[in-house]
Amino acid sequence: MNPIQSLSIKDVKTATGAFHDKLNLFYQNFGQPLDKAPVVLINHSLTGDADVAGQKGWWKELVGAEKTIDTNRYAVLAFNIPGNGVEGQTFSNPKDFHTGDIALLFLKGLELLGISKIYALIGGSIGGRIAWEMAVIAPQLTQYLIPIAADWKANDWILANTFLQNRILENSNNPLEDARIHAMLTYRTPQSFNYRFGRTKNEEQGIYNIESWLIHHGKKLADRFQLEAYVLVNHLLASINIERNGEKAIDLIRKIDAEIHLIAVDSDLFFAPFEDQKTYAMMKPEKETIFYHELKSIHGHDAFLIEDHLMEQILNPLFKN
Repeated sequence: MNPIQSLSIKDVKTATGAFHDKLNLFYQNFGQPLDKAPVVLINHSLTGDADVAGQKGWWKELVGAEKTIDTNRYAVLAFNIPGNGVEGQTFSNPKDFHTGDIALLFLKGLELLGISKIYALIGGSIGGRIAWEMAVIAPQLTQYLIPIAADWKANDWILANTFLQNRILENSNNPLEDARIHAMLTYRTPQSFNYRFGRTKNEEQGIYNIESWLIHHGKKLADRFQLEAYVLVNHLLASINIERNGEKAIDLIRKIDAEIHLIAVDSDLFFAPFEDQKTYAMMKPEKETIFYHELKSIHGHDAFLIEDHLMEQILNPLFKN
């Protein structure tokens, strides 16, 4: 059992000028003590949390004793995105924050824990985008930077989807359920749905199994997530952009000391692989220690949560050396 712990960060002022005299940053630590082993920081995805390992961990197939990220060897740390509903924490005005603010809070959390250097900074989906922001703000922080199914900016496709998500959240009678149903259509692919469901029907309910599955995921999220929290993380998703202070990505990424491993999914309909490919093509002449990996999967954006053996093949050389 890895309890949720809390750090108190005082006098928080966001880029928009919003002020919090105190803000709690919730986190979990798996494996070794943070001061006794190399630290691996894992940033969670949109509706995830800091529970990355253990019995209910969302990445338990890869993080644990004698697994790819071996908790016998590493101190694994994960922060909750502030306002994501853990311990009842939400914010009434999500536009007070952008992902750069979250990155600064995570960096402050590391400082309060006495951590100045980490072995690896990993993030999946929005967690990977926050990892990009952290590495830009603190270029000497980590030995390895590993954004998974993530890009350093919200492109027009992401902006369009978060816009639609907001419309659903504002206008639906079942906002969380309906927003989740729409989101699942971007996290998977037509091929993935066809492979799993094949136009089969749920005879008991009198509907197609794909419809039953979408309804299930909508209700599941509504049961465990709060509307204010979802509005916040959807806003954060649209706010990603390491170039927000006028500097160009090529200059910002060049300054990052870490060995960078971009991991994309060839069938990702959400953060499409061409964005990582463009970043790799832009940076390879500038930075020798940047690498591009591509998961081959029919399952789309969520493949990094599904294709464990493929993720192991990519990550094992970095964590088993």
